[in-house]
Amino acid sequence: MKRTKINALLILEQSPGDVLVKGWVRTKRDSKDFSFMEVNDGSCLSNIQVIADKDLINYPDIGTIITGSSVSIMGTLAESPGKGQKWEVKAKNVEIINLAPESYPLQKKRHSDEFLRTIAHLRPRTNKFGAAFRLRSEMAWAVHKFYREKGFRYLTTPLITGSDCEGAGEMFRVTSLDPETVKKMGKMDFSLDFFGRESNLTVSGQLSAEMFAMALGDVYTFGPTFRAENSNTSRHVAEFWMLEPEMAFCDLKGNMDHGEELVKYLTRHAVEECAEDMALFMNFVDKTLARRIDVILNSEFARITYTDAVDILKKSGQVFEFPVEFGTDLQSEHERFLAEVYCKKPVFLTDYPEQIKPFYMRVNDDGKTVAAVDLLVPGIGELIGGSQREERLDVLEGRMKQMNLPLENYWWYLDSRRYGSVPHSGFGLGFERFLMMITGIGNIRDVIPFPRTPGSIDF
Repeated sequence: MKRTKINALLILEQSPGDVLVKGWVRTKRDSKDFSFMEVNDGSCLSNIQVIADKDLINYPDIGTIITGSSVSIMGTLAESPGKGQKWEVKAKNVEIINLAPESYPLQKKRHSDEFLRTIAHLRPRTNKFGAAFRLRSEMAWAVHKFYREKGFRYLTTPLITGSDCEGAGEMFRVTSLDPETVKKMGKMDFSLDFFGRESNLTVSGQLSAEMFAMALGDVYTFGPTFRAENSNTSRHVAEFWMLEPEMAFCDLKGNMDHGEELVKYLTRHAVEECAEDMALFMNFVDKTLARRIDVILNSEFARITYTDAVDILKKSGQVFEFPVEFGTDLQSEHERFLAEVYCKKPVFLTDYPEQIKPFYMRVNDDGKTVAAVDLLVPGIGELIGGSQREERLDVLEGRMKQMNLPLENYWWYLDSRRYGSVPHSGFGLGFERFLMMITGIGNIRDVIPFPRTPGSIDF
């Protein structure tokens, strides 16, 4: 008999008779004549109850089953007399695939997130993390669905690069040179390395995506990016996923319009298509989540300039850990005040001072600011960072020289401004931060399967 997944069984209007279910035992209780097992196969949050009576040939063996054991059950799908469940399975045959030992670490119903991070390979078996990673999968699919409907082309940009997109230098070096050889030479001679020059893991696919936007019009890249930032905050990991659309013939306003449409589309998809898992987050993870999601879906995102934001912060009467002055980068405390206290909804912050932003952002007419934009959301802070790109070759070269970037390393990027340059815009959306926003989960390490953080690469 072919196996049927539990999520498919639970939506049936009438019983098909006998079914085959395979999964892991979440709980089991025994009586004199029956054993009741709650079985889950990962296809949904809900378990299905299995009733095994004493007449089964291997009933004594069933008594040895504990939480975490894997089983195969053939039986009849019948209406359940219990509350909160439509169907149950009356077992005709119970096969023990693997009997979990008493040392199975998920015997208790509740564990702290900190403990579960130490067993990241097992935490998807809990309700919370099973729901989180089902939702992550669904949101990744929704990203591609959104961009297919918009006529964008999907682009896979290189993970290994010779360019520093952000100019911050916090990149992981890629090398094939043997450490002992380097030690004997007393230096890193990149001319002997695999690529013949220094190379790194990318922090962004943007520069590559710009090249394709100049040919295909609207493109997006969606994949892992890397940052060697020695940070242990709840919002940072060394390996994370970025969604990066790049759009030809698009200005800063169009960029913001697109970002707002994207965030609302993905959020609505989560609410409508992942209702059971979303209910878990709203009821047990963050009681304010439903209200915040309602604000995202039903309000127009605010738009204010960096200059106005600095003025708002200075006049707020709030005491911030980091002082605010024009020309300083805003910290998390400033971003969250603007989104959570002042605007009480998502807010686009635009037109930052040029000295705190990367070289590729378009210089505004005032000569002091650039057409940059960040989307700040309540509970998270920065979700999106982007800009209208500098399409003028002379201005771009001037900015790169000002920032001491070697133009010869970016010859291909500058070519795009020599040959048919057009206004274009794009942004990066942190996928894990988006997942934090729609689940209420407060630590980025809990929305990525195997988090990479300083001093931790166990799994």
